[in-house]
Amino acid sequence: MTINRASKAGERRGKQALLRLSVLLLFLALLPSCSEPPYTNLDNAQLQTMLDQNVPLYDVRLPQEWHQTGVIEGSRQLTFIDNAGRVRPDFFSRFSTEVGKDDPVIVICHSGSRTRTLAYHLVEQMGYTQVFNVRKGINRWISEQRPVKHLASQS
Repeated sequence: MTINRASKAGERRGKQALLRLSVLLLFLALLPSCSEPPYTNLDNAQLQTMLDQNVPLYDVRLPQEWHQTGVIEGSRQLTFIDNAGRVRPDFFSRFSTEVGKDDPVIVICHSGSRTRTLAYHLVEQMGYTQVFNVRKGINRWISEQRPVKHLASQS
């Protein structure tokens, strides 16, 4: 019985931490855009230059989005927010395992909205020093008729 209570208390703490992070991310998304962000925005020409320099690109969209539009060749797919708009519980641990705090990293989503929030959090809350956000996301990449790799159909 004591173990069950401890387990439930741990679950509550985990849910509360996730809720706090979700509220923080929502707040960050609503910040006025008049100040300079702590990360660097990229257009597609700058993105291509960085890709040519082998800077890793993380596509943080949902799997169904990757399948609908395709992905930029060489990008790493790691979903940031689930279908309900919640931060995936494993996202930050997986990201921080793969990317060092001082390593350059590029993030891309559908329109740049999710990655603005993510980039801000990575720099301001987690101490990353070289975060690059693709302004207008993969939408702009595709509208400029740049190449994408189509993923195999979901089974």
